[in-house]
Amino acid sequence: MEHKNLVVCKANKIVEAGYKLSLNEQRVVLACIGQVNSMEELLKTDEFELSAKDFSKMFSVSDENAYQALIEVAKNLYQRSVTIHNPDPKRPKIKKLETRWISSINYLPEEGKIMLRFAQDMLPFLSELKGQFTRYKLENVGKMTSIYGIRLYELLAQWQGTGTREVELDWLKEQFQLDASYDRMNNFKARVIDPAVEDINKNSNFNVSWTQRKAGRSISHLIFEFSEKKPPEPEKSKRKTKAKAKAEPVKLENLDHFAEMRKRFGDAIPAGAIPSEIIEQLKAQGRW
Repeated sequence: MEHKNLVVCKANKIVEAGYKLSLNEQRVVLACIGQVNSMEELLKTDEFELSAKDFSKMFSVSDENAYQALIEVAKNLYQRSVTIHNPDPKRPKIKKLETRWISSINYLPEEGKIMLRFAQDMLPFLSELKGQFTRYKLENVGKMTSIYGIRLYELLAQWQGTGTREVELDWLKEQFQLDASYDRMNNFKARVIDPAVEDINKNSNFNVSWTQRKAGRSISHLIFEFSEKKPPEPEKSKRKTKAKAKAEPVKLENLDHFAEMRKRFGDAIPAGAIPSEIIEQLKAQGRW
């Protein structure tokens, strides 16, 4: 499995859902979601596997820790649930859906891998996605170690085109499923927000800062400002030349894939989902 090519796609209902997973449970879920083709139908019988060797590469941990992580996840992930608010616009009377993440999971010790299937109620939020969904490369969170950092990263990635997001403090605590020990702002700041922001800044492709807004004397909202880090500039060539290197042409099958995305989703495609050079080529071909 080429982990650098894995892309996580989730309906925004899942990004904003209420749940709490351990770090390794979260990693396994994301690695398997990254294997889902979000544009096609996902079946309850579809099975996804993750080996300890791939886990080690994806999340920069030792092979020994990767094997132990998969064993622990296989024991506990089936019990984890997720709460989705207003899950179906066609059935507005349903205000809240609680479902498991997965319907089954197996650990194969001889092969050092797990195999799982997603729960049936999760399928519409991971496949055949149209309109409101969030998309990012798995490698962008692969080195992160804070469970709240990964959750916060997704909430920001959802609004990547704006560079800012304001969230209600009580809502954020509810979605993170925090207990009463986090009611005091100094505890919440020290144990959740500051470590999450530090993790994002150090280990992801975002730079983020935050401020707070009050209603009377109480803090009511958190305001996050974020931007994508600039890629490091390549080293200058030792040989000076006036001729510019010719860019490699985009492969035809990739153009066809993005043209199909444009056809299916139109202007609902998130900013940055399709590289600008591909957009230019599609425009030149009259397919944009």
